[in-house]
Amino acid sequence: MSALLRPAFAALSVACLLSAASLASSGVAFAQAKQPPAPSQAAPAPQQAPALKQIALTDKQLEGVLAAQKDMDAITEKLQENTAPDQKMIAQLEEVAKKHGFAGYDDYNNVVDNISLVIGGFDPATKKYVGIESVIKAQIAQIQADKKMPAKDKKEAIDELNEALKTPAPAVENKGNIDLVAKYYDKLVAALGDDEN
Repeated sequence: MSALLRPAFAALSVACLLSAASLASSGVAFAQAKQPPAPSQAAPAPQQAPALKQIALTDKQLEGVLAAQKDMDAITEKLQENTAPDQKMIAQLEEVAKKHGFAGYDDYNNVVDNISLVIGGFDPATKKYVGIESVIKAQIAQIQADKKMPAKDKKEAIDELNEALKTPAPAVENKGNIDLVAKYYDKLVAALGDDEN
């Protein structure tokens, strides 16, 4: 992906990361085909990802995520698209999480989700926290101004970003997390954002 387009998809990547991490930690398959209910059956209630449990992050947790990322990536690279990890892979992820100071993989995921929530609100150009909505609006403007991007890709990207605006992320409850993530911003983006999209 060109350097020009990478910032345009940063917040979208974070949203995808949040969704994937929430689904993985809840044991739900990453993508399931929607099938209409049989005429004689009532439609089941839609299944929602669990709400993000916001926590006050610590230096130790962020350093643990950074240290664990290479090992986590080595395991998750083997995961086929649109499938949930099997029990063997979950056991490996648990082991890596514990090796790097987390209570388990769910604890690791919760920390990553909290980091992702904060990173999504950083302007990638200034590396200052401005909020997720402002970042998405700036990305929409950047894509609209891009004369080289194919029209189909431009429309798709703008539609996805507009959809993200309709379902806003929760506000960051622990304001200290913003300063802490800012301190590790470059390392976190490199570790968590490089292989997105």
